[in-house]
Amino acid sequence: MRLGCHVSIRNGYYGAAKHAASIGANAFQFFPKNPRSLSIKEFNRDDAEQCKQFCHQHNVISIAHTPYPTSLTPHPDKKDLIIRSLANDLEISEACGAVGVVVHFGNRAIGSDPLAAYQTMISMLNEVLDDWEGSCKILLENNAGRPGSMGTTLEELVQVRNLTHYPEKIGFCLDTCHAFASGLWNGDNWEEIVDHGKQLGYIQHLTAIHLNNSKYPYAEGKDRHANIFKNGYISREQFQPFIRSPILQEIPLLLETPSDEGISHAEEIDQIKKLAH
Repeated sequence: MRLGCHVSIRNGYYGAAKHAASIGANAFQFFPKNPRSLSIKEFNRDDAEQCKQFCHQHNVISIAHTPYPTSLTPHPDKKDLIIRSLANDLEISEACGAVGVVVHFGNRAIGSDPLAAYQTMISMLNEVLDDWEGSCKILLENNAGRPGSMGTTLEELVQVRNLTHYPEKIGFCLDTCHAFASGLWNGDNWEEIVDHGKQLGYIQHLTAIHLNNSKYPYAEGKDRHANIFKNGYISREQFQPFIRSPILQEIPLLLETPSDEGISHAEEIDQIKKLAH
């Protein structure tokens, strides 16, 4: 089982990897740079290489996450900045040994043509990946909008990947809170999702899971993460078969849950391990 959480890089990439291992994780997620900035980071390559080597030696897998302002459907005057920033994220993540960089699926501007948003996403992905020769992939993450919102179905994710020039450089990240909020996963239909996802070609490219509970009921479209066993609407009984799903045994399950509500990530990881057995 690959299990971990999002980890700060305040002590560097190597420090993030060591911290993940110290709390019982064999996977972790990190921001390659300031999560609130799209600026290009001149990163410490020695630190990145130490992170990569540590993960290799200790059988730890890492995933990166783009900064919050990253959008695949940006305002035109932000497009070039985001393309350069995402290319920088890929470079840093590759140096650290990460298998992918998570990017949120795009959003349609109010009143705009939804087809235009998809076309923008495909164009952005093509431009970013034109010159990318590394093994680190872009991982498209499902959105948390109300049912029917853009980026909430497996069909959309698969189709965007298929329509790019470089589908082999793109994978998927499934967020359980987003899936619950959008009506995709009701807590009891995981096997149906797997079967449908295999038919579509989604499951074959599923590379990471954001393991989060939801602070709001099913299909309300609200993106508020809750701890797995506290203050959430997805029950322990619903999480158990999901966590035990055979197809997820080698896919990293990464907590993005609150760490200020009386339970640490180390405690959550320990509780999830017990639930899995």
